[in-house]
Amino acid sequence: MSDGVHPFPHRHLTGIYGLQPHEILFLLDEAEQWVTLNRATAKHDERLFGLTQINAFFENSTRTLLSFEIAGKRLGMDVVNMAVAQSSVKKGETLIDTAVTLNAMRPDVIVIRHESSGASQLIAEKVDCPVLNAGDGRHEHPTQALLDALTIRRRRGRIENQVVAICGDVLHSRVARSNILCLTALNAEVRVVGPPTLLPRDIERMGVKVFTNLEDGIRDADVVMALRLQTERMHGGFIPSPREYHALYGLTPERIDRLAPGALVMHPGPMNRGVEITSALADDAVRSAITEQVEMGVAVRMACLDVLTRRRRKVEGWA
Repeated sequence: MSDGVHPFPHRHLTGIYGLQPHEILFLLDEAEQWVTLNRATAKHDERLFGLTQINAFFENSTRTLLSFEIAGKRLGMDVVNMAVAQSSVKKGETLIDTAVTLNAMRPDVIVIRHESSGASQLIAEKVDCPVLNAGDGRHEHPTQALLDALTIRRRRGRIENQVVAICGDVLHSRVARSNILCLTALNAEVRVVGPPTLLPRDIERMGVKVFTNLEDGIRDADVVMALRLQTERMHGGFIPSPREYHALYGLTPERIDRLAPGALVMHPGPMNRGVEITSALADDAVRSAITEQVEMGVAVRMACLDVLTRRRRKVEGWA
């Protein structure tokens, strides 16, 4: 970094879009220390002691919610999970009203997950504290992309010039969008692979190579990432059946051995076993990095919580 250039000047993290490569790398580097801490017996660092984190999850979540909760608690924060099912949202309260209400409680950081694209940005414009996007509609899921990039870098040694094939339901996937933005910014070669019905129109404008044949798409790839079929966002016939989808696009040990020997296999979860990936491949101790992705998720989210609250804590050089 040159003198006078702030390593991460952003107040919020609502997406990968707009981040510079050095800012992405800064967050990855910051996460490394937390990987080490999380593997120790004593896992607490109290640097965020006394701060309040609100997790406002308007969509169901297991991994992401638990990961953010653990991340905040390991940093010493008071973590509150907003019970949306029992909230005034169910009584007709608007998202803006909710944002104003949360802001009045003086939180120090808000983590939001919402089914509407742009919801995290809307919240960010209405509150006085940093906002972290934990997934909004089809838009973005930035911390998932960061944890995937960290996993690739740790397992493959680098991200630059790695060939990453993202396979499956790209159309409905905010994870795919954030990963494409993140990995192309770090000079990886990104391919998207799937049936035409599950690929966004003009996706090649994002700097990716497009394949509708799985064998062509994953051939000689360094990383193969499967995406979940998001049936809850599908309205109409996107695939003939899960069985036929698996026959054409499912990842199996045999396909990986033949087309991408030595490739790292990833999946953001939750998995539809036997549809986009077989259990034998998902649970492969050598080729699969799926459990490591979960581990890296806690470290990345600790890094983001730390970095985004530094101004609030008046950390030297950040105030």
